[in-house]
Amino acid sequence: MPRSPRTARSLLRRLSPLAVLLGVATVTLPAHAEGVVERAARTGELVMGATAGQPPLVFRDASGEWTGYGVAVGRVIAAEISSAVGRPVKLRVDPTDDPSGLVQGVANGSLNVVCGVPFTWAADGVVDFSLPIAVSGLRVMAPAGRLDGTPESLRGRRIAVVKDSLAATELGGIQPEARAVDVPDLGAALDALQAGRVDGVIADSTLLAGLAKTRGLTGLALTPEEPFETYAVSCMVPENDSQFRNLVNLAIARWMQAYIDGDPVSYTHLRAPETLRYLV
Repeated sequence: MPRSPRTARSLLRRLSPLAVLLGVATVTLPAHAEGVVERAARTGELVMGATAGQPPLVFRDASGEWTGYGVAVGRVIAAEISSAVGRPVKLRVDPTDDPSGLVQGVANGSLNVVCGVPFTWAADGVVDFSLPIAVSGLRVMAPAGRLDGTPESLRGRRIAVVKDSLAATELGGIQPEARAVDVPDLGAALDALQAGRVDGVIADSTLLAGLAKTRGLTGLALTPEEPFETYAVSCMVPENDSQFRNLVNLAIARWMQAYIDGDPVSYTHLRAPETLRYLV
């Protein structure tokens, strides 16, 4: 069951001292290279990479506008930069059908930020990560009653995994005798599940729940109740751009503080059902 706003707020209170670590965000521009803040001041935009169609993090609403929790965080970051540089900065979402290209895009500078991604040591070698914006985890979606949430119930089962994802890496450790079936994305994984080509899909439980809800799928269940693996969900930012990273962390800390304080305007997306299983 999703935790209540009161429970989530109490978790935030225990973590709120992180905000103290932020100190005063400065906007002194580096002389050796154009950083994200300087580029945003020059162009008036912050470019956020995203995998297209990943509700509830990043997706288009009925009017075609980008929305979702990740987009909301991106707009808060853009507003923080705008305040720091003294000119308007708007968020521009740059979607891709190739999730593996997001890390490369942030690393090579074609993307400024990607929000709603789990920390991995491999990615941390080429990009930096912000403060957590949430906690999620790996669970399996399957027809209700098929799996009981134990690793044993996955033995011999055909389990869809998005190629090169965290789930693809971890499934073998959860159940070595599970039969991994590579798919290019979560949409293809759910297609395979509906067609009966796989017995279940292991992936980020927030994204699984969001996509299944968007498709109107019924009769499915996420197991186990507590994820096989729990991890922080953060924003990826360019490596060694401390000026930008500090402003990102400041924006996140302020937004989370607004949630603690009960500011309904600031935390509307945090209250959406199934948006996040746990709030940091």
